Amino acid sequence: MESLKELRHLLVTVFLTGLSGFIVTPSITDVTMAAVCPSRPHCSLAIFLSAFQQAVTGVGAVVMTPLIGNLSDQYGRKALLTLPLTALIIPRVILACSRATKFFYAYYAVRTVAAMVGEGSVHCLTLAYVADKVEEGKRASAFGIIGGVGSVAFVCGTLAARFLSTALTFQVSAFLSMIAVLYMRIFLQESVPVSASDLRQPMLDDSEEPHVKEEREINDSAQRTSGIFKRLPSVRDAICLLRRSPTFSQAAFVTFFSSLADGGWHTSILYYLKARFQFDKTQFADLMLIGGIGATLTQLLLIPIIMPALEEEKLLSAGLFVGCLNILGYSISWSRWVPYAIALCSAFGVFVHPSICSIASKLAGPREQPPATLIQGMAQGSLSGISSCANIISPLIFSPLTALFLSEKAPFYFPGFSIMCAALAMMIAFIQSIMIRVVRSDVGGQGCRNPLV
Repeated sequence: MESLKELRHLLVTVFLTGLSGFIVTPSITDVTMAAVCPSRPHCSLAIFLSAFQQAVTGVGAVVMTPLIGNLSDQYGRKALLTLPLTALIIPRVILACSRATKFFYAYYAVRTVAAMVGEGSVHCLTLAYVADKVEEGKRASAFGIIGGVGSVAFVCGTLAARFLSTALTFQVSAFLSMIAVLYMRIFLQESVPVSASDLRQPMLDDSEEPHVKEEREINDSAQRTSGIFKRLPSVRDAICLLRRSPTFSQAAFVTFFSSLADGGWHTSILYYLKARFQFDKTQFADLMLIGGIGATLTQLLLIPIIMPALEEEKLLSAGLFVGCLNILGYSISWSRWVPYAIALCSAFGVFVHPSICSIASKLAGPREQPPATLIQGMAQGSLSGISSCANIISPLIFSPLTALFLSEKAPFYFPGFSIMCAALAMMIAFIQSIMIRVVRSDVGGQGCRNPLV
C-alpha cells in the first residue's frame, strides 16, 4: 500500500509505545496485590484501587482527549503527540526503581495523572494522523493495520513479560518509552501544517520603531491567547456533531456501550481468573499471548482484504457479536482450560475499532475539503471522549460487582456475574450497530461551528 510509506514512522512509534505499555500488563496485577494485600488470593481493596484509577483516568480523558485532538487540528499531530508520550514515561520509571509499597503508591498517583493526559490522546492523535495521510477509501484498512501493529506490540510485549523478571520488565518498559518519544520527534513528519499566522515574527525587525514593535507584539500575544481559547472544544461542539448526523449519534452510542463492556471486562477478568483459578503472571501472559497472536493475524492479514470488500457496518456488527460471545464465555468458565479456548476464538472481535473509526472519518468529510480534513481530530477526539465517559462509569458498576461476587458475601454463587453483565452491555452495542447506515452528513461543513475559526 503506497500510503503505508507515509505512515512507516507512525507505525514504528505505535509499536514502540504499545510495546512499552503491554510489557508490564501481565505483571501489574501481581505487583498491586503484593503491595496492597500480600499473600491473599483475592483483595477487594486492590480491585477498588484499580477501579478508582480507571474512573479518574476516564474523567481526565473526557476533558483532555477532545482538547488535545482539537488543538492538534491547528498545531499539528506531532506537536501534541509529544505531551502524552512523555507523560507516560514517569510512572514506569518509578516501578523500575522499586515495587515496594511506597513506590507502588507513588506510581499509582503519577500513573493516574499521566493516564489522564495520555490514555486516550495517543490513540486519538494516531487515528487523526492516519485520516490526514490516507484517502477515504483506504482508511478502514489503514486503521486495521494500525491496530495490527498494536497487536504485534501486544504479542511481543506479552512474550517478553513471559520470560523477563518483574524488575527487568519495568526497566525495559521505561527505556522503550523514552526511545518511542525520541524516535517520534526525530523521524515522524507533521501531517497538519502550521498556518502562516502562527509563525513567530522575526526577532529583529529594523522596519519598525521599538515602541511600535512592542505594541504590536503585545497585541499579537493577546490575539494568540484569545485564539487558543476560541479553539478549545466545548460541549456545544460535541452536541452539534451528534445532532447534525444521526449516523454519528449511532456510532457514538455503539462506542459508549462497547467501551462500557470492554472496561467492565478488563476491570474484572484478571482478578476473576486469579481468584477462581489462581492465575499468576505466567498464566496471564500465556492467555494474552494467545489472544494477541490471533488479533495480530486478523488485523494484518484479514482486515486489509475484507474491509475494502465489505461495508464497515457489517464488520462492526460481526465484531460486536463475537465479542459478546467471548465475554459471556469467560463469565461461565468452569475449568482452567476454558479461558485459553475462548482466547483462540477472540480474533474476530478486532473488527470493532477500525470499523467505527472508519465510519467516523467518512462522516467528517472527504480529504479534499480542508474544513473536513481539519475536523478529523475533533471527530476522533469526540469518540475517544465518549469512550472515556464509558471508562468512568464501568469501574463504578463492575468493580463492586466483581468484589461482591468474588467474596463470601455474594447473594448467590456466580463468580463471573460482573463479566456476564459486561456481555449484556456488548449485546446492546451489537443491537444498535445493526441499525447503522452510513449517510454523509455536514459534520465538517455548515451545520457546526468550526472550532478552528
